[in-house]
Amino acid sequence: MPLYGLIGYPLSHSFSKKYFNEKFEREGLTDYRYENFPITSIDKLQEVFAANPDLAGLNITIPYKEQVLPFLHEQSEAVKQVGACNCIKIVDGRLYGFNTDVIGFEQTLDTKLQPHHKKALVLGSGGASKAIQFVLMKKGIDFLVVSRGDNPLFISYNRLTTEILQEYTLIINTTPIGMQPNKDVFPSIDYAAISNRHYLYDLIYNPDKTLFLQKGEEMGAVIQNGAQMLIIQADESWKIWNSKK
Repeated sequence: MPLYGLIGYPLSHSFSKKYFNEKFEREGLTDYRYENFPITSIDKLQEVFAANPDLAGLNITIPYKEQVLPFLHEQSEAVKQVGACNCIKIVDGRLYGFNTDVIGFEQTLDTKLQPHHKKALVLGSGGASKAIQFVLMKKGIDFLVVSRGDNPLFISYNRLTTEILQEYTLIINTTPIGMQPNKDVFPSIDYAAISNRHYLYDLIYNPDKTLFLQKGEEMGAVIQNGAQMLIIQADESWKIWNSKK
């Protein structure tokens, strides 16, 4: 009985279990299952494997996309370059790591990207952020990473001037700020600097319109949530799990 699953913490917001189990039912794959594995530490991953010997594939979400790397036996080129993994294929006890966030983000970003979106602000510096940075570099879009911590590689929120916000017309939220159940919070930027030249993209899909997106839309910005990216990412995982290795 093939088993697939998701590791992360917390997983109350998870889309994957419902998506895949409905897919299995729809396609008549009655022996297939998808389960959530909410582990409080990456060290508990071995316990998941021990308790589920028929596990054939995993999706990885916050906060383990980077922490899972030492467990992998092989990494795709995207994982090596991005430094984060969100999909694992398990074959004879060996873990093969992939990054499907890259594909999902690039395809959905392009649907509303305009020629004047030449500079981007990436809110957050975790595993999801790294996939977004990889895509922006590939597309030749200059970007600044915005983070709350002190790091010479990033710019802090309190250093985001009106001029920067007006110049960087693509803003991508890769953080969980605003995600259900904490839907009443939003990234701390000056939304008065947002205009109809801006494109605000939120990787969050629940709620479908975060306060970050609402505030941008009120200023005339084009907006995009993470729902379609997640579907593409899930479908790419399914292709990987069913590919010959």
